[in-house]
Amino acid sequence: MKLHWRHEVCQADIAGIRQLTAGTGVFSAEEIQVAGELVESRLQHGESSGYYFLLATSDDRIIAYTCYGNIPFTDRRYDLYWIAVDRDFQKHGLGRDVLKRTEQLIQAAGGLRVYAETSGRAQYASTHQFYERNGYQKIAELDDFYKSGDSKIIYCKFL
Repeated sequence: MKLHWRHEVCQADIAGIRQLTAGTGVFSAEEIQVAGELVESRLQHGESSGYYFLLATSDDRIIAYTCYGNIPFTDRRYDLYWIAVDRDFQKHGLGRDVLKRTEQLIQAAGGLRVYAETSGRAQYASTHQFYERNGYQKIAELDDFYKSGDSKIIYCKFL
């Protein structure tokens, strides 16, 4: 399988990213909608949207991606807004690869820290393990943040 990497998004990526995120079986309908909206924002506003992307494609299909951006009013701190890998390509190192490449892009832009927020729901257990295996430290957990029984977990990595 030959992967192609790109940073620019196009109109077709709205549906492609929604299809990818839906196919993971992890994200809610609202989260899937927002994933597409961030692409729309980038297309409408360019860099001023604050959203940057890294997409891995194969046969013109998005199989992994990240969305990240500088956190306003901070000194070189970045949010990792989204990371997703097609279910058929998970457990083969692609998630680690797209994350590492994203971290390199952030570092090249002068970023010093990356923050990743995720749900505390049980279906996110493998996500928590993924971040920890890749050098992220759990720095906070906000109980009942999203709703009762669903905490917000914040991870951080120093670059």
